[in-house]
Amino acid sequence: MSNLIQFGEHVQGYDIPVLNEREIRAAAGILFLATYTSLMFILFKGNFILIKYVVTIFLLDFLIRVFINPKFSPTLILGRLIVRNQTPEYVGAQQKKFAWIIGVILSAIMFIFFVFVNAYSPITGLICLVCLIFLFFESVFGICLGCKFYPVFHKTKAKLCPGEVCDLKSKQKIQKTSPSQLMVLAAFVTALILAVLFFNASLSKEPHYLFGTSASAKSK
Repeated sequence: MSNLIQFGEHVQGYDIPVLNEREIRAAAGILFLATYTSLMFILFKGNFILIKYVVTIFLLDFLIRVFINPKFSPTLILGRLIVRNQTPEYVGAQQKKFAWIIGVILSAIMFIFFVFVNAYSPITGLICLVCLIFLFFESVFGICLGCKFYPVFHKTKAKLCPGEVCDLKSKQKIQKTSPSQLMVLAAFVTALILAVLFFNASLSKEPHYLFGTSASAKSK
């Protein structure tokens, strides 16, 4: 039973329970895709069926992670299968547990609103946006936003953070951003803004069918 219900795994060479960051990021990507797709159904079809299923899966998955064992989480199992040929990147389990508790709270609120109350509001929209941001940062950048709040509520310092961000260290040369790079970025953003201002009218025209008359044009 002790091996069944636990948080994190004990790996030789590490003095604290750890998790594999690679499979966590893969699982976050799966949940992001599901949540984003369900949001598109709401925005363009007014269809809330998919979000109800996604929220239910989201809540059950995070309940398993926090209160039973992360290795029995369906999305983490999928993530493990996807990245099974990649070398594990071990991170501290404790701060992840705190972040996932936040996930339980957010998904529980969404579950109550969408499944029990069967209603939507700015509250559900805001929570959905927060979840998307958290999942996006985790899957794309490897940044656990929920983990950022761990030191606020715990006196003990987080250990083994992704990318070793918990440890104070000087940046390597390849990590530093030069003034010329910042200028290129600023020029790019400026060019993008100017393009929107001056070319939006022409770019917003509906494209024509390249090889003749499209079926939609014939129907008109």
